[in-house]
Amino acid sequence: MFCMLFLNCESNNNNPKNSITTNRIVEQQNSEAPKFLFENLSYDFGKITQGEQVNYVFNFKNVGSSNLIICDVGTSCGCTSSIFSKEPVLPEEEGTITLTFDSQGKSGEMSTYVVVSANTYPANVVLTLSANVVD
Repeated sequence: MFCMLFLNCESNNNNPKNSITTNRIVEQQNSEAPKFLFENLSYDFGKITQGEQVNYVFNFKNVGSSNLIICDVGTSCGCTSSIFSKEPVLPEEEGTITLTFDSQGKSGEMSTYVVVSANTYPANVVLTLSANVVD
């Protein structure tokens, strides 16, 4: 099968219809995109002992109208690791992202964040963990 697509690349910024049409397409794409709804975006472990590993499970729901796929969970430092489902989360279904914070070599008030990248709108969500690491 052979498909050919012709695009008109001429710019006509003076035509408000072009702008309106583009905005409607973007709005429709955004409304059809999967969407995260997290119970919370941050968690504070409070006081933990230096060297302790603690984890927290962030629960979310896909409140969009298509399958949600997590592409990556990027951490701000090597002290945090993540576990998340590689399988699509269907609309109205729930999923989890488990973050583990390793306090080895840390001291005092600590805060770390992760960026969750997915096929959602918006494409990135930031989750934060904090703790007061004591000896």
